Amino acid sequence: MGSTDYHIPVLLRESIAGLSVDPKGVYLDLTYGGGGHSHEILRLLDDGRLVAFDQDSDVKQYLSDDHQFDFIEHNYRHYGRFLDYLGIDQVDGILADLGVSSHHLDAPERGFSFRFDAPLDMRMNQKSPISAHEIVNAYSHEELTRVIKDYGEINRPAAWSAKIIKARETKQIMTTTDLVNSLKPLLKRGRENKDLARIFQALRIEVNKELDGLAEMLEQSLRYLKPGGRLVVISYHSLEDRLVKNFMRSGRLDGVVEKDFYGNTLSPFKLINRKVILSTPEELERNSRARSAKLRIAEKIG
Repeated sequence: MGSTDYHIPVLLRESIAGLSVDPKGVYLDLTYGGGGHSHEILRLLDDGRLVAFDQDSDVKQYLSDDHQFDFIEHNYRHYGRFLDYLGIDQVDGILADLGVSSHHLDAPERGFSFRFDAPLDMRMNQKSPISAHEIVNAYSHEELTRVIKDYGEINRPAAWSAKIIKARETKQIMTTTDLVNSLKPLLKRGRENKDLARIFQALRIEVNKELDGLAEMLEQSLRYLKPGGRLVVISYHSLEDRLVKNFMRSGRLDGVVEKDFYGNTLSPFKLINRKVILSTPEELERNSRARSAKLRIAEKIG
């Protein structure tokens, strides 16, 4: 089943260890990809069950035929309703490997990378009606500035959006190369790739509503994780990691920690790793894309 042609699983050993798999337990892999993490979970199951989600139809060629495995071609933000349909009340562990896969970055036609000249797409779900093309060509200056500021975390967001607006006044921005060309006046020598990566990240997050989906996924874990169940999340940029960190620390997306009368912290989770887990030098040699990965693990209390 699992395939590194689609995506090389990141922090594989550490994340599976973090799940603390019960051979008879029920687990969710919310980001199936090439099946790398799912394969390891299934290998550890005896009489258990694994339910995996992915909204990208390309992953179906890598699916397992294991009788303990269920696959749902859908965005993970709605996993609760599917668990209800399957008659699963609670699960022993939830794993999510966030962000964009190796497959998305390496498939030119998907439009996720500025390394290729390709149509502006960036949809993880290819059936979604809104692509990066619509955002770049139809959003107002204010809307584009919001996207670049909130999701790109780049200086002078209004200047970047202004360049896009100016370029599309002449002709529609159809391809990744068109977008890069529109931004060239703002690209500083030695920072071109970093700045372009932030712009592309911002558009991708907006296209796929990634942070909204992550927030919904995290909040549902309070309902579906058993006491003692593990929440294991790998994030790749500060926006994701901040949400995950806040939620695991407090059970709230804003990170506000409530305390009882005696000043004791009230949280539905116990942190398994207080310090974020990063990829080892050995893993980085094998997979340079793991360099920004951050792993956090929490256990549901009570």
